[in-house]
Amino acid sequence: MAQDTYLRTGGLNRGRVTPTTWISAKSPLRHIDLSLFTAAMMLAAIGCVMIYSATRSSQLALNLDPNYYLKRQLAFLALGLVVFVISILFDYRQLRSLAPIVYLGGLGLLLLVLTPIGHSQLGAQRWITVGILQIQPSEIMKLVIIVSLAALWADRSVDSGPGKVVAAVALTAVPAALVYVQPDLGTVLVMLFAAFTIIIVAGAQLRWLGLLIGVGAVAFILALQLGLVHQYQLDRVTGFLNQKANTSSAYNLRESKVAVSSGGLTGKGLGRGTQTNFSYVPENQTDFIFTVVGEETGFLGSLLVIALLAFVVWRALRIAVLSRDRFGSRLAAGIAAMLAFQLFINVGMTIGIVPIVGIPLPFISYGGSSLLTSFCAVGILMNIHMRRFV
Repeated sequence: MAQDTYLRTGGLNRGRVTPTTWISAKSPLRHIDLSLFTAAMMLAAIGCVMIYSATRSSQLALNLDPNYYLKRQLAFLALGLVVFVISILFDYRQLRSLAPIVYLGGLGLLLLVLTPIGHSQLGAQRWITVGILQIQPSEIMKLVIIVSLAALWADRSVDSGPGKVVAAVALTAVPAALVYVQPDLGTVLVMLFAAFTIIIVAGAQLRWLGLLIGVGAVAFILALQLGLVHQYQLDRVTGFLNQKANTSSAYNLRESKVAVSSGGLTGKGLGRGTQTNFSYVPENQTDFIFTVVGEETGFLGSLLVIALLAFVVWRALRIAVLSRDRFGSRLAAGIAAMLAFQLFINVGMTIGIVPIVGIPLPFISYGGSSLLTSFCAVGILMNIHMRRFV
């Protein structure tokens, strides 16, 4: 007992106050991943600066408050930190038993979007207005699906059979269909990629994975034949394939590439981006925020953003490997897939290597639901990391 006390208090340094002397040796708080939190906060801070730079000129031109978007994003960030703290306080393993309730709650929110309560903007009905807040349930549903599938594949029973694959497809298909009719193809793709990643990590047999891919291809062809794919979505694909075409999608893609490439090595400076100030790129505070990063901070600033997001994804994968239980491993892997896919598609569409899809850049793009979801995801990752020895 005396030796344990000696070691716990730091040997010769006992009596000296350190961060571990007032935290129990069994407390999860001893295992907080400060590097993960620091990376998330750096990304959020960069996002606030980029949003302000992207919107200031247009707001001034309309005689509106130039700080409007910045103030709202800072408010979202404060709320995101609250969500982050809540996400690390409870034991993440409780989510496994609560998964059915969480899933049904997410579906309920998606159904509300399609009612008169839902709010429409730019031809899409994706939001629910609650007081001064606009909630986008599809963003929340990305995490809900990850939690639900992680719970489904958490048992030590046989994971490779068709039964669980069919169940996973059904759990994903229902909310994906509700999101698609909003319409929001980008979020649907994120859901499908995260779900497919969890199925792979869970060890599903290759023949069932192949069948799943085949069914997806057939469903896509049927959607094209039945006219379920919107014309603007087809225009985005054709604009990507023929970037010199005289269409709005091709034009947006060309202007996006110009904005990113014009930044050079170090950028034109904050607030000095001509493509940004003259709004040549649409929605440059949300889906096209990376064009502002590229034009005003250059290659070095863009590399920093990508490196920080890649670090968060790497930490998520490491947490998945180190998790002491299968539920935590599946959960972390799904979050890593969600963040990695959004990073690749968002950056890829601004530089012309993938078609334009409406997907926000995690922590950077303007929007409360996206920022809250990102911080909740990091909170869950931290939760899993903190409790790997408990």
